[in-house]
Amino acid sequence: MSDMTTIARPYAKAAFDLAVEKGELAQWAEMLTFAAEVTRNETIQDILDSGYAADKLTEIFLSVCGEQLNEPGQNLIKVMAENGRLKALPAVCNEFLLLKSEQEKTIEASVTSAVALDDSQLEAIGKKLEQRLSRKVKLNCSVDETLIAGVVIRAGDLVIDNSVRGKLDRLSDTLQS
Repeated sequence: MSDMTTIARPYAKAAFDLAVEKGELAQWAEMLTFAAEVTRNETIQDILDSGYAADKLTEIFLSVCGEQLNEPGQNLIKVMAENGRLKALPAVCNEFLLLKSEQEKTIEASVTSAVALDDSQLEAIGKKLEQRLSRKVKLNCSVDETLIAGVVIRAGDLVIDNSVRGKLDRLSDTLQS
């Protein structure tokens, strides 16, 4: 998958730079998300694998996307089709969204707890993470009873495991070594 990321990065950067210049970050995020979903469709995947010419691929892809793509978005699809890179659209979307998050100083954090957390607990976790990461944090919460108690927080490369299950696993590792 790192090959796709390498292929996707210049396309995502170009789209991002244009979106910032035009003040259309949200619109571009929607367009790329839609186009990435179209690429994931089995029928479209078969078409991409079939060896059609770039013009035909562009025509098919743009007919499916309809008015979801503006003119620069359609141009991106055309360039990617000419270079045989339409399969990289999901990776382009991911890279674009990472650049967008970096620009907006936001990050998504997943909070997994043994029991459902109330609003005040979530607010406290959000404030602490914003303070620690110097970014606006969007929390995605889930419950995993196997944690026994506590929480596991994942935000980008940061993992904070303050669960009883995590402590037991670390204790087990220490005793076995």
